[in-house]
Amino acid sequence: MPHPRPLLAALAAACFPLAGATGTAVADPGPTGVQNAIGYYVALGDSLAAGYQPGQGDDKTGGYVAGVLTAIRAGAPKTRLANLACSGETVASMVAGGRCDYREGTQLAAALAFLHAHGAFTRVVTIDIGANDVQRCVIASGIDLDCVDRGLKTVATDLPIVLGKLRAAAPNARLVVLDYYNPFLALWLTGPDGQRLAQTSTLVQRVLTSIITSSAVGSGAVVADISGAFTSDDWTPVTVPTVGTVPTNVATICRLTWMCTRFDIHANDSGYAVMAAAVAARLR
Repeated sequence: MPHPRPLLAALAAACFPLAGATGTAVADPGPTGVQNAIGYYVALGDSLAAGYQPGQGDDKTGGYVAGVLTAIRAGAPKTRLANLACSGETVASMVAGGRCDYREGTQLAAALAFLHAHGAFTRVVTIDIGANDVQRCVIASGIDLDCVDRGLKTVATDLPIVLGKLRAAAPNARLVVLDYYNPFLALWLTGPDGQRLAQTSTLVQRVLTSIITSSAVGSGAVVADISGAFTSDDWTPVTVPTVGTVPTNVATICRLTWMCTRFDIHANDSGYAVMAAAVAARLR
């Protein structure tokens, strides 16, 4: 796994608000009557998998998961959804618990219990996890680099274990891991300091994306390129009405998330649709 510390050195003087994936939903261990389904789509992860939007809360039948389910049902119409996602989940809490209530104790245990019962009939498993392990490391005086380093190391250590267990429990399912867009590109709009921080924020995202990609490849999973779908590395200037000239990636974040209107990191309806399309592209 790549070591994060060299790329993180540039963050020493930076301070930007890495808000955690919020939401207080208590996860449901499975939809009623799911045992009667012919095939299953299991959605796992944090608030993005839970379909969270500000002012609305979680929507486990919405968000990008809804679009993925529609894509699956185009070829397998009797596919049923089991969404076990937990808003605010980290890789650490997914393994050890403590964020949402599950009958089996943790999201991973709940997923494995479901897959042990239905794995032979599970068509697709998606998972987005890892951002909150890093975002929690902001303190009042700035970014705690040791905490960030520990968080990335936790993802690098635990994510391959999680994916390996999911693969073993559902060997015939398509296992898709999502990487992340960078909502903090929106800081570009706040002035010169914000522009510096927006550029600096890409360092953490790149390390996290590298870890997620390595973990997925090593576990026989595929990666849905959410970062690319949100043009995260495209700094080409573009003119936006009422905003002016900004980099393309900043304009995309404003269009597909709540960052530029509510300073909330979550995707809006358009953003979730883009995420769903990126996942569906990996199912072909």
